[in-house]
Amino acid sequence: MSAAAFTASGDTPGRAATDIEASAGRRRRGPFRPGRLVPSRSRLDARWLARTFRVIDITAAAIVAVAVTLERSPLSGALWAMAALIALRALGAYAFPRKQGLSRHLVIVGQALVIAALAAFLGSMVSRPIDVVSGSTLLGASAFVAALHATWWKIIAHGRRQGLLTPNIVVVGATANAQRLIEAAMRTGEANVLGLFDDRLQRAPENILGVPLLGDTNALVNHRIMPCVDGVVIAIPSAAEARVGQLVDKLGVLPNPLSLFIDVGGPDEDDAALARIAAGAEHPLTGSGVLFRGRALLKRAQDLCVAVFGLIVASPVMLAIAVAVKLDSPGPIFFRQRRHGFNNEEILVWKFRSMRHEMADASASRQISADDDRVTRVGRFIRKTSLDELPQLFNVLRGEMSIVGPRPHAIGMKTAGVESAKLVAQYAHRHRMKPGLTGWAAIKGSRGPVDTPDCVRRRVALDVEYIERQSFWLDLYIILMTVPCLMGDRSAVR
Repeated sequence: MSAAAFTASGDTPGRAATDIEASAGRRRRGPFRPGRLVPSRSRLDARWLARTFRVIDITAAAIVAVAVTLERSPLSGALWAMAALIALRALGAYAFPRKQGLSRHLVIVGQALVIAALAAFLGSMVSRPIDVVSGSTLLGASAFVAALHATWWKIIAHGRRQGLLTPNIVVVGATANAQRLIEAAMRTGEANVLGLFDDRLQRAPENILGVPLLGDTNALVNHRIMPCVDGVVIAIPSAAEARVGQLVDKLGVLPNPLSLFIDVGGPDEDDAALARIAAGAEHPLTGSGVLFRGRALLKRAQDLCVAVFGLIVASPVMLAIAVAVKLDSPGPIFFRQRRHGFNNEEILVWKFRSMRHEMADASASRQISADDDRVTRVGRFIRKTSLDELPQLFNVLRGEMSIVGPRPHAIGMKTAGVESAKLVAQYAHRHRMKPGLTGWAAIKGSRGPVDTPDCVRRRVALDVEYIERQSFWLDLYIILMTVPCLMGDRSAVR
């Protein structure tokens, strides 16, 4: 590996201090940093967008075929539609390569439409000739398809600029393997490499090919960019088996998928390995918490349907609770608390205020207890019935929470004077899925405070069990069982 690959570009003498600081900031951002860092829960899949575009194209082609059929040129219309759709797929019009410009994309679409026009012409030779009306319809349809694809290209390009379509990864190990991985990312654009982490800070380079060194593995575990990271890649040489094992054990506490990039093969193999990592197809070395895209979309649809229905049904109750909270004690109607969401992201969770405003405990350093003097009269009722959680339906609509999932815990929450996250090694595993209004732990009796180490361990075990078993039908079962479980349990402190 050349020394130049590890050297940051120097600053010119005499440059103003502010310019130097700005240059250093840009250098630490690295060449892959998108215009905006977004949480990994907001990441979209370009392949699913492309499938949506195909469905729209199929619908448009079917409409054109029907229209031309009504104009008494059925064979020409059908051949145009089939040829256009087949040619668009065969020529790669739905691939949207990262380095393909709009003009090149429209050239491919134009070639497909020329093939479709030839097919329609052949149909007119066999059947009824195309008249002026049918010809105008096909010409207009071709222009419409070209306009659609210009729109598709712009949507994909905008999503990539905003960091919505390209997965973000960080690399552990400032090694030759890391350089090969970064080179593959530069060639293919399959992933954004946000930074490097290495325990050998004294010997590690400041950057590799512009990708900055952000700290050691201890810094990685709690780094502020981690909620925006889709995967952690270990790029240690394969000969260092003991070191790889140590890193897997240490980084296993992260909710982010963990993959291994080994030093085997040439550029083509590197590109293929990066594509597998970026697509989530590289078998993770820790757990199976990331949902398949289809299951994630189904879960999101379920969340939206239940949340909208719940808000419509519960709106009179929520209005009555808001009035009661306001009249019962001075202070705001809602209580907002920062909690851990998906991938350790910090989210602001909403509840109806159930405690006296001046005694609120945003960090949950003191968990709720029986006959807690901080709870108001209305608060006792809404906590007992869990009605104080209803505003979290808005968190579900925002995509920060799900209807079903591990309950979100306050950041820095303590159990018996110790931070709860430090009591169980697998604690962060519960953040491999969005937190939920209800969950497997809730219907299994693990509700309310986790005020002993055993309670924390049981809650985490039930949450991890749910994540491993998650399905549409299990979620539906949990939703249906939530109300009878809550109403039937009078002993839980809430």
